[in-house]
This record gives sequence, C-alpha cells and structure tokens, in this order.
Amino acid sequence: MSKSLQNATLGAGCFWCVEAVFQRLKGVESVISGYTGGKTPSPTYTEICTGRTGHAEVIQIAFDPAQVSFEDLLEVFWHTHDPTTLNQQGNDVGTQYRSAIFYADAEQKSVAEASLAKTEASGLWPKPIVTEIVPLSIFYPAEDYHQNYFNQNPNQPYCSFAIPPKLRKLEQKFGDRLKPA
Repeated sequence: MSKSLQNATLGAGCFWCVEAVFQRLKGVESVISGYTGGKTPSPTYTEICTGRTGHAEVIQIAFDPAQVSFEDLLEVFWHTHDPTTLNQQGNDVGTQYRSAIFYADAEQKSVAEASLAKTEASGLWPKPIVTEIVPLSIFYPAEDYHQNYFNQNPNQPYCSFAIPPKLRKLEQKFGDRLKPA
C-alpha cells in the first residue's frame, strides 16, 4: 500500500531554519529548500540574495496527511517564526525572507485562511500577522548544498546561532509530534 503524500510550501525566513524544524515532525516524509513567488525563472541563491527576483526562500514539505494534517503543519509554522515582521526574520531582511503560505489548491487556501484567523484571535502574537497567503506558482528547488543544511552543518556559525532556539521551541511546544530521535 503506497502512501498518498501531499505538499505544503511555506516561507518563514531562512530556509535552513525552516527546513530544520519541519524535518523533525512525524508524518513529514521530506523537506526540500527552494524558491517561489517571484518572476525570475530558475533563480540561483546568489540572485535570491539580491532581493530583486521576487522569490521567497521556502520549503516544500511532502507529508502524509494520515499522520499530520496541513492544519497541524500551519500550527507549527505560526509558533516557530515571527509572522508579524514584514520581509524580515531576525537579522535576515528582504522580501526573500517574507512570511508566506503558498497554497496548492482551494482547500489549502481555505485551511490557511482559517488558521491565520484562529492564530490572530488566539493572541499568540501581540502585533498583526503579515503572512501572505498566495497561490503556489513554480517551485524551484535550491542548489544541492542547501538541502538538509543544518543536519550537515550544525556548527556553521549562522546555524549554531539561529536554529537551536527554534528547535527548543519546537520540542517544548510540540514534543509529542516529533519523530523519535
């Protein structure tokens, strides 16, 4: 019996950080770092870093909806980045670091809009959420060296500074949803 996987495409700042979070969730089969939401065809990381391509750094998650729902993924998304800062996550500034949900179909759009409204109403964030909810266009996988980046480079200075706090937050809030270590 084969699994019927679905995809979720999310932007929440640097894709190394976001990838590291979602790789650890039960039901997530794979996470690919990449780019979407802009106009430049087949962008490179160097082009993305200029902020002129219109693309965001994103991850595309292949997940088993029998184990984790799109709504569950969004709950983790809201808790593991700051969706109230426009085009910025921490020291990473630019449109490529925007908070975004790129929906694949009308159902994902509806779930994303409801999740955003629920999160706003919850008071999780004291400032208004600026996350964009937009249709997924072409997803471009990032260069190979960006894939599984934190797991392969945990001592890289940016990774050792930016990612462990996100993983601690993930473990504290969603420990029951994590894959066995």
